[in-house]
Amino acid sequence: MNDNARAGAPEYSHMLDVRQAEGKAPRLEPREAERAAIAARFGLVRIDRMVAELELHRHDRVVEARGRLQADFVQPCAVSAEDMDVSVDEALFFRFVPEATVYGADEEVELSAEEWDEIEYSGSHFDLGEAVTQSLGLAIDPFLTGPQADAARKAAGIGKPEEQGGFAALKGLKLGKD
Repeated sequence: MNDNARAGAPEYSHMLDVRQAEGKAPRLEPREAERAAIAARFGLVRIDRMVAELELHRHDRVVEARGRLQADFVQPCAVSAEDMDVSVDEALFFRFVPEATVYGADEEVELSAEEWDEIEYSGSHFDLGEAVTQSLGLAIDPFLTGPQADAARKAAGIGKPEEQGGFAALKGLKLGKD
């Protein structure tokens, strides 16, 4: 665990000033130690490459970031734990907005579809690196299985997912006719 993770800070941070964001086109590429910390956070074996290329546009205190995230990493199979090479190429879109008013615990709040992708910041800076890192986390398939998954299930006495559960039990029943 790196010093940032111990202190509660993100594994990869890239702070930008809202006032200077307009027209910027940052390329974010975490260093090896940062990639190792991100891999540990998401349960990956390692991250070989992680690059985000973005374009920023500012509207008053709101900053929109659009671009792509490309990453190559090694992920364990969800069943056999064998190492699997994975590549992702994801479109990115973030809206960084000033921190909103704090709502009461019992207060009901409705969000529009546009607000769901908003990331709040306080002060005059926002963390583009953490937003990109979270996007990588969302791109990871937590149920990814490799070619040895069926053999591992069989060795453990576990059937395939489609052979388990309530509907699998019903599948074996025969209906009688009156």
